[in-house]
Amino acid sequence: MWIGRVIWAIVLAVVLTACNSATATEPGIVPIPTRQLIGKAIEVELSRTQQELSRQLRLGEVPAEVTIRRVTIAEQTPMTIEDLEAYHVKGTYDYRMVFSSDRQVAQQHNPYDLYLQKQAEGKTWRLAHLQIDQDGEPIWVTERITF
Repeated sequence: MWIGRVIWAIVLAVVLTACNSATATEPGIVPIPTRQLIGKAIEVELSRTQQELSRQLRLGEVPAEVTIRRVTIAEQTPMTIEDLEAYHVKGTYDYRMVFSSDRQVAQQHNPYDLYLQKQAEGKTWRLAHLQIDQDGEPIWVTERITF
């Protein structure tokens, strides 16, 4: 009787260990987009938009500091971009921009709509944008998100 329990305990331990190793991720691998990753992607997007607007409008002043807070994830849809795992994420965030002139701008509940592509090794992510090439075909353009 007790031998059966010991064998059962060993089998159960082996099965649970196998399940755990199948679902565990390596250190540094982010399985799905986190709020921190999305916040960094929003910073990249805001910085690029702000620089482009400043250049086009000849404003001259760009924010010295941008802080992203309260990132909420309303939708997170898995997809594929150029044969790599990706996510279409939507939600809201708050931000604060501080300019060198000590002027501050803050807004709450701003919507975001981003495409995030996980790289093959799973440790880095890229912000993806769908653009139209010279032949009128849609192509994905990506840029690395750094932490």
